[in-house]
Amino acid sequence: MNKLAKVFVIAEHMGAMQELVSGAAQLGESTALVWAGDKGQAVGADTVYYLGELNNDRILEHYAPSIINLVKTEQPNLVLVESSRKGRLMAGTLAAALGTSVLADATEIIIDNGVVTKRMVYGGAALSSERSSAPTTVATVSPGVFETAAAGKAANLVEVPFVAPATSVKCRERKTKAGESVNLRAAKRIVAVGRGFTAPEELKLAEQLAAAIGAEVGCTRPIAEEEKWMDKARYIGVSGVMAKPELYIGIGISGQVQHMVGVSSARTIVAINSDKNALIFKQCDYGIVGDLKNVLPALLAQLGK
Repeated sequence: MNKLAKVFVIAEHMGAMQELVSGAAQLGESTALVWAGDKGQAVGADTVYYLGELNNDRILEHYAPSIINLVKTEQPNLVLVESSRKGRLMAGTLAAALGTSVLADATEIIIDNGVVTKRMVYGGAALSSERSSAPTTVATVSPGVFETAAAGKAANLVEVPFVAPATSVKCRERKTKAGESVNLRAAKRIVAVGRGFTAPEELKLAEQLAAAIGAEVGCTRPIAEEEKWMDKARYIGVSGVMAKPELYIGIGISGQVQHMVGVSSARTIVAINSDKNALIFKQCDYGIVGDLKNVLPALLAQLGK
C-alpha cells in the first residue's frame, strides 16, 4: 500500500482520536496527533503536538490559529479530522486558511497519486469519489472507517505555543447532555428494531433478546426521531451510527438503504420480518419470516435451555 510522508490527526474525543491515529499509521510513514485537553490521553502517534488544557477560558475553537500555524509550518500531506460538530468547524477553518476545501465525511481513504476519498451520497444509495490536488489535504472521517489498534506511548511530545484568536467565546457553564450513554460503534452484537414493532411495550421482547446474547439495542430512524421510543444515540443509519458488529439482528426492519449502510460492515446479519419480500432478506446471511411476537418468544425459549 502506498503511504504519505506525514499524516496529522485532529480529534476532540478519545475514541475518535484512537481510531484516527490508527488510520494515520496505515496511511502515513510518520504520524502526529494535535491534541487539546488531558495530556495523559495523548498517545499512539509518533509525535503529539499538545495545544493545552480545555476549560471555561479556552475551548477547542480558541486553538484554531495555533493549529493553522502548526500545519502551515509542518506541512503534512493529510490532516484527518474527527467528523464531530466542532471537528467539522475546525476542518473548514483550517482548509480555508490553507486555500483549499474539505473532503467531507470520508468512508474510505485511498493513497493513489495523492489522496482519494469516498463518501456516501443520495442518502447512502451511492458513493462519490473525490481527489485532492492540494499540498495538504484536509478530510473529515466518518466513525468506524478504521479499526482501532492498541495505543502505545507517544515517542515525542511538543508543546505548541498558543496564538490568541482575533475574537473569542467564553464558556460560562458546562452541562451534561441529557440522553443515554451507549456506544453502538463499539458493540460486538446489536439487536435492532424497526417499524415492525407497533407499540413501545413490544420493545421489551427485543431488549430481552439483547440481554440474553449480550447485545446492545439499536433502532431505525423512525423509532428514534418520529416515534421517540428510543434515544437518538441508538439510531443506526446514514445520518446516525455506523456500526461494525460481529452479529447484527434486525427485527421488523424493512431493509431500506438509509439504515442498512449503517451495518454494511457487520460480520453476520440476521433478519426477522413478517414480510417475505422485505429488502432486508436480500442483504442478510440468515432470515426468519414470521411475526416478531411469535418468533422472539420462541428464540428466547431456546436460548433459555
